[in-house]
Amino acid sequence: MAIPESDIIDVTPTGLSRAESLYIPSVFKGLGTTLRHMFKNVGRDGKVKEHVWVVQYPEEKRDDRPVLEGGQHRANFRGVHRLNRDEDGRVRCVACFMCATACPADCIHIVAEESPWEDREKYPKQFDIDELRCIYCGMCEEACPVDAIELTPHYEITGLSRNEMIFDKQKLLEIYDQTIDEKPM
Repeated sequence: MAIPESDIIDVTPTGLSRAESLYIPSVFKGLGTTLRHMFKNVGRDGKVKEHVWVVQYPEEKRDDRPVLEGGQHRANFRGVHRLNRDEDGRVRCVACFMCATACPADCIHIVAEESPWEDREKYPKQFDIDELRCIYCGMCEEACPVDAIELTPHYEITGLSRNEMIFDKQKLLEIYDQTIDEKPM
């Protein structure tokens, strides 16, 4: 079956004119946009206008997350992880691998071992979260059957190397100890 000539569209690119090949009109158009934005941001007194979103971090903290009544932040904010402890001070995790399975970023690594305690079969010998790879979706928190892992409202985590941003079990438990009085979202 032949395609009718009326349905065929020629998409062969046309060549640039001499002026277009020098890109001079495009350069001046871009320069005009830049100058327009620059003069819009400079006030009549010659000083640059201060915008509300500019802060001098880390001296000033930008805490414009939506707040509910009672001073609590909204539940849709998720920060750094913590690994909870049970009533006896042990890691609450039972090494069921539900959080690692649910994680879409594949940033949780668990090595299970037989538990020395009689109330559970396994516990995590090793529990690592790659905070740089994490997308802070909260799927690990939702998947955990014993509420062992939670996301705190803290967003300030720093490291000088990639290895410093892989939080091991000890560091996750330290975050729990630091934020024990704060109820995560």
